[in-house]
Amino acid sequence: MRAIFVIAVLIVPLAGQEAAKPADPKPADTKPAESPVPATESWFSGSIDLGYRWRTDVGGSADAYRSVVKLGSGPKLLGLDLTLIAPKQGFDQLHVRASSWGDDPYSTFHLDARKAKRYSFSADYRDFAYFNVLPSFADPLLARGITLNEQAFDTHKRFANFNLEFLPGNWIIPYVAFDRDSSSGAGTSVFVASGNEYPVPNTLRDSTSLYRGGLRFELRRFHATLEEGGTTYKDDQRLFQGAGSTNYGNLGVQRLDLSSLLASYGIRGSSIYSKGQFTASVKPWLDFYGQILYSQPSTDVNYQQSATGSLQNQLLLYSSQQFLLTAAAKLPHTTASAGAEVRPLQRIRIIESWLTDRLHNASSEASTQVFLGAGATSTTAGLLASGLATNYNQEQIDVFFDATAKLVLRGGYRFVWGDANDITLPAAGLASADQGKLRRNVGLGAITFRPRAKLSLTAEAEVASSSGTYFRTSLYDYQKVRAQARYSATATLSLAADVTVLNNDNPSPDVRYDYRMQQASLSIFWSPAGGKLGDLQGSYTRATVRSDIGYLTPQDLTPQQSRYRDNAHIASAMFNIKLPDHAHMAPKLTAGGSLVLSSGSRPTNYFQPLATLRLPMGKSVSWFAEWRYYGYGEAFYLYEGFRTHLVTAGLRLTR
Repeated sequence: MRAIFVIAVLIVPLAGQEAAKPADPKPADTKPAESPVPATESWFSGSIDLGYRWRTDVGGSADAYRSVVKLGSGPKLLGLDLTLIAPKQGFDQLHVRASSWGDDPYSTFHLDARKAKRYSFSADYRDFAYFNVLPSFADPLLARGITLNEQAFDTHKRFANFNLEFLPGNWIIPYVAFDRDSSSGAGTSVFVASGNEYPVPNTLRDSTSLYRGGLRFELRRFHATLEEGGTTYKDDQRLFQGAGSTNYGNLGVQRLDLSSLLASYGIRGSSIYSKGQFTASVKPWLDFYGQILYSQPSTDVNYQQSATGSLQNQLLLYSSQQFLLTAAAKLPHTTASAGAEVRPLQRIRIIESWLTDRLHNASSEASTQVFLGAGATSTTAGLLASGLATNYNQEQIDVFFDATAKLVLRGGYRFVWGDANDITLPAAGLASADQGKLRRNVGLGAITFRPRAKLSLTAEAEVASSSGTYFRTSLYDYQKVRAQARYSATATLSLAADVTVLNNDNPSPDVRYDYRMQQASLSIFWSPAGGKLGDLQGSYTRATVRSDIGYLTPQDLTPQQSRYRDNAHIASAMFNIKLPDHAHMAPKLTAGGSLVLSSGSRPTNYFQPLATLRLPMGKSVSWFAEWRYYGYGEAFYLYEGFRTHLVTAGLRLTR
């Protein structure tokens, strides 16, 4: 193989040359060998966008702006895309991408390097700043004029992924990989005691690490992967309220209050898993695939709590409380899938698939609770054991029939079944044992019609009937239809339309769930004169949602009906205009934006217009400036609206 490669390297460059000339009697040239990179191709290429963003003061709710947009002022690395070609430096090609660095809410970095027949390496990093403090969300105190999001978050979440493959392009490829995600920050949560909820500050920190490695087998008609891996997980949270303050909670009862609190829990988990998957082309008319994954995670929990105040446990008033808990769980989990594609006739394809997912959880916990009040101490201890077993299965068959060269029909059937059982001993809470069953029959159909080369029509439908489900809002008796159309009117004008309808009903007396969703979209792309003058992209969507479901009020468990409505208009448009050249400079103007207008249970309006001007200043430098406006408002919650202007200017350097 190595000899063939060397011969090819020597012969291919000579193939395009003229016949060999007589040998030169002069001595051989002693100059160093030339770089393998062609002289006409740079070893380094790419672009970098550097700029500065200015933001006006936020009018309205700064918390709502940070929850939705969260763009700030300051210097920014807006974009980076670099490629290096240096075979003598240990890699054939190195590619680096980055975007939105400089205190932006979502920053990314990507690197990949490869050496032919030796290795391929990639690395990804993402930093996501998550802030959610909408005043009207999770706020039982809103009716009393107090705006306090009791489930608030101000955290950073970071993702890192590294993957290294050895001997790419060979029939056997070993690989190792490491993935990690972590988050940390602060927020607001609630401490629950005596049926009252006390909002308090909290701190959060969690992380998950995944180590994996395996072998990939790449043959002409057979592909397989064998992988072994493991995970470690930890989650820590701490709720606190300093002594000297009084917290009356959501009930506002003067005789009940929280004066100090320290509560924390720590969760530690680990798992080892094994995975295997394959695809095989057994015959020209028969393909198989399969996958199996087995893991057995284990989890340990430790919780401790100390609270003081005027608190109540059933009929007992107490001034301080201590609570300790330890728990452990094991969750063996098996997932497997398999399928085949059969082509018995030239115009018929049959695809069969099967999936099963089985999880069995066994856990136990021990707790001790101490109450101190009126000179008396009360201690309670508890031991609980619980189990959960869920089994999910799905089988589906689809038949594709090429009726003509322009018409393809598909029909299919999907059967979903499963069961779930849980038990808690000794009996505690509203229920100590529960059992659920899942049964669903789904009919599938689709049609694709291409009457002309420029026109494509597609429609697909699902109709399902269920006799059991796990969750109140799951799909039950539903009908789903989607239709799409694509039309290239001319070489410069194309249109697309998309319509989706979903109806879902669960008539069970204890649920009474009725859900309706309709969405219709139209989009256009127009590039007059073949794009020499610019282009236009636009879309419009009309969407409606209606949801009705029964529930029990927490106070007295009386049945009620929850109704939600939303009717939305969503539009976006973007114009790219190439302005007349001046002094060999071709400015480009981009303008447009998007809007959302909705009515119903929570009327909302959102506007985001923008304009960008790019001006070349030389062969490798261009200047750009951008203006954006963000405007958000809610008719029922005026205090959550915001508006602001952002202006960004900078340079793009290219090579």
